Amino acid sequence: MENSFKYFENRDCKYYPCHKDMEHMNCLFCYCPLYLCDDCPGTPKYIQKGDKTIKSCMDCTFPHEAQNYAEIIKRLIP
Repeated sequence: MENSFKYFENRDCKYYPCHKDMEHMNCLFCYCPLYLCDDCPGTPKYIQKGDKTIKSCMDCTFPHEAQNYAEIIKRLIP
């Protein structure tokens, strides 16, 4: 399969699909490697819990969209 290193879909995972509105999802970045990035290209929400701000990526599908592989890698490798 061409470009198979960029895409992995694990339909046997007990959490699949983690985003119900996606027909296909790239599970390669199951845990988003951009979580700690301040300039995240996804759509995180920020939740205030007492005096702490927590980044929530529950509704973000950016790392699961196959076309975003190159953008993620570009941000990870300086």
